[in-house]
Amino acid sequence: MKGWSGNILKVDLTDGSCIREKIPQQLLEEYLGGRGLGVRLMRDYYQLDPFDPAMPLIFSVGPLCGTSAPTAARLSVVSRSPLTGTVCDCSAGGRFAWRLKASGLDALFITGKSPSPVALAVNGDTVEIIPAGSLWGCDVSTTVAALKERGSVATIGPAGENGVLFACIMTGEGNSVGRGGLGAVMGSKNLKALTINGDRKTEIADPELFDRARRDVTRLFQASPVIFGPLGIAEFGTPVLVDLMAQRRMAPTANFRKTFFASSGNYSGPALKAACGAKKDGCYGCPIQCKKSATDGGHLPEYETVSHFGALNNIDDLRSIVASNHLCNELGLDTISAAVTLAAWGEIRGRFPAAAELPGLLQDISARRGDGELLALGSRRLAEQLGHPELSMSVKSMELPAYDPRGAYGMALAYCTSARGGCHLRAYPISHEILRKPVPTDRFSFSGKARIITIAEDTNATVDSLVACKFAFFGASLEEYAELLTATTGVEYSPQRLKEIGRRICLTERFYNCTNGFTRKDDMLPERFFTEAGSSGDGIEIHPIDRQRFEEELDKYYRIRGLNSDGCFDDPEFLEKQP
Repeated sequence: MKGWSGNILKVDLTDGSCIREKIPQQLLEEYLGGRGLGVRLMRDYYQLDPFDPAMPLIFSVGPLCGTSAPTAARLSVVSRSPLTGTVCDCSAGGRFAWRLKASGLDALFITGKSPSPVALAVNGDTVEIIPAGSLWGCDVSTTVAALKERGSVATIGPAGENGVLFACIMTGEGNSVGRGGLGAVMGSKNLKALTINGDRKTEIADPELFDRARRDVTRLFQASPVIFGPLGIAEFGTPVLVDLMAQRRMAPTANFRKTFFASSGNYSGPALKAACGAKKDGCYGCPIQCKKSATDGGHLPEYETVSHFGALNNIDDLRSIVASNHLCNELGLDTISAAVTLAAWGEIRGRFPAAAELPGLLQDISARRGDGELLALGSRRLAEQLGHPELSMSVKSMELPAYDPRGAYGMALAYCTSARGGCHLRAYPISHEILRKPVPTDRFSFSGKARIITIAEDTNATVDSLVACKFAFFGASLEEYAELLTATTGVEYSPQRLKEIGRRICLTERFYNCTNGFTRKDDMLPERFFTEAGSSGDGIEIHPIDRQRFEEELDKYYRIRGLNSDGCFDDPEFLEKQP
């Protein structure tokens, strides 16, 4: 077998068993790896409670991982979200994915609950479950320092240990498995950390074709102004979007009450570079290096984090924003959900948190003490308990990222159709509505958006299963990655076949959710976006979204997907008909 190792390691933390099994070749060919393979492996488990010990936590790499394919040193983590109740996957880059593949595995499947805190250590064929009581309660950097001699580390912080519903998993290189609270799933198993090491090489079926395809991808990267232009993400990282979102008047401000923040320039990409000496950083072997680090080596915040700890909470202090990002990373908190939950709390009580209050509040959230006990539940549960459910800016209980949907109607639809909840990365219509790539569309129109979102969701499901970085597709396309995949595995793939695989993955996720009670009522934005205008200035008008047009386009999306008017399946045997 080329590309894939064909192996899965199943670990039951309750009885301590560790078993390597073969993955059927058909599953690998039809689901690829990463998100797709993880979602397929959830088939017998998706109805379990997220905190049921039998609920799996699945780490899965793709067939390109371990090769020199650009941006392929990534993995997906799949389970059921305790924040949303949806099936949930999150991807992250770094050495951890590379070393998981080098250990001879395509997937790591963890179930059960240890009677005491442990770490799972994999070194090639050797697997150990080691005591980690001395690390329980430690922050991320302390845990990584204690375990790094064993290989790459993925760990939770105190937030995951204490069951914060938006706790994340952090890797030793500073990459975050961020959304949906999968760190809390890991903590519920008393699993503090994983370490991975190995020295196996990924075999390539056709090295000549692989090298040609890799060169094509690299050239396309170099030609892309979004990637390598003077204001591209390689130069300034994702905070380069701060100025663009301000210009388009779609920067979420004051818990999405407004769409423009006059002081956003304080934390833009150029401002971060000037103030922190931002230098290039990024995933292992990636040519883009979109992450940025300060001169002291500390990881600098991404766009979503600077915007939400900035405009969303009416804070313009760059040092506070950088410190909040660092603290979230140490405690193991999703920065998006943390900031949106704080903003909802701020609007409800009539006062947003001041910059000086943030460190204490984030510590309280991770420890679930004082106000942090309620904040740890996420914005939907917090707003409901405080009597203002309408002030949670979330879809399916997942807090919205830093693109106001009143400024990009494709994004408005994509937030709602996303299987894991309010997420910008399932379809990322910002690419064509704002960045104008690959083909520009009218951001204030729903016309054609249902079909565009469907195609983008299928494509991105494939990208998340390869596993590659979405930024790669500001330059390359599925055409080049189909060649890379064919060359690596020896199995013939076309862009159309990859899109069909993506479609299968998206429909499987929706079937899981529908079975668990999600319907059309959950594919809906907060009321604010239909009734309140955004703030504009400079002649740009940010109107409320037309509810009728939104509903019409949602109907079109359902028809294109072959769903009924409630967004679910008329065929109860859909799942049994899939590979």
